[in-house]
Amino acid sequence: MNHGLIAAMTEAGETAESLAAQTGVDPKTAQRWVSRGRIPRPVARSRVAAILGKDVKDLWPDVLKRREPSWFRQWVDVEREALGLRWFELAWVPGLLQTEAYARATLEMESLTLEEVDAFALARIERQSILHRSRPPLLVAVMDEAVLRRPANAKDDGTLMRAQCAHILACAELSCVRVHVVPLGTPMHPGLGGPFIMAELPDGTRAAHIDAQVRAQIIDDREEVATLEGRWSRIVGEALPRAQSLNLIREAAASWT
Repeated sequence: MNHGLIAAMTEAGETAESLAAQTGVDPKTAQRWVSRGRIPRPVARSRVAAILGKDVKDLWPDVLKRREPSWFRQWVDVEREALGLRWFELAWVPGLLQTEAYARATLEMESLTLEEVDAFALARIERQSILHRSRPPLLVAVMDEAVLRRPANAKDDGTLMRAQCAHILACAELSCVRVHVVPLGTPMHPGLGGPFIMAELPDGTRAAHIDAQVRAQIIDDREEVATLEGRWSRIVGEALPRAQSLNLIREAAASWT
């Protein structure tokens, strides 16, 4: 529990319901803020801190310890609150399903210091804890088969990718995870336009994350999110059913020898 926040709320005579009314969020969302590790999005953090007359760092000290890149933190906040995540990847294993070795391989190709690679890889692995909460979000991950067939780096003799495929299969055993694969022989489809993630939030709103070569973008415009939902439906229509997808991942794992 976030005892600092609870104490500040008691001192100010505020409840989760009153904070929800003043910040425009669902009361259930505000109630989750008192749980350790549940950090509101920046706007809500600032508003709550102002209402309670405290600094953000006093209410959520973990904000100062965060290891993920600063530009990605807003999406991590969304991810933590989400009830459901729909994730399509064209070239990578989705971050919530990556091993540490695979995460490091994706980061080592960037212009990062060794310390930054260490910190960002650890941050990516720490994000996966949401799948092991008592009430985790439902993650539906769809990836192109090429993700499973491409070596992580020139040094990989198959060990890294074999372990990564095995890890995806282990994650798929979680009740909150569904994994599907779009097979290589599939004709052109909307997913070729690039990867994206959509999050369903407790207040019924939806947000999306789109990655790009230069800058990632968070989208909450209803029409734009609706466009992505249409693309998602068509991509899922091209993907293999769950059982067949897992069999394909097992075959890919066995091929990395």
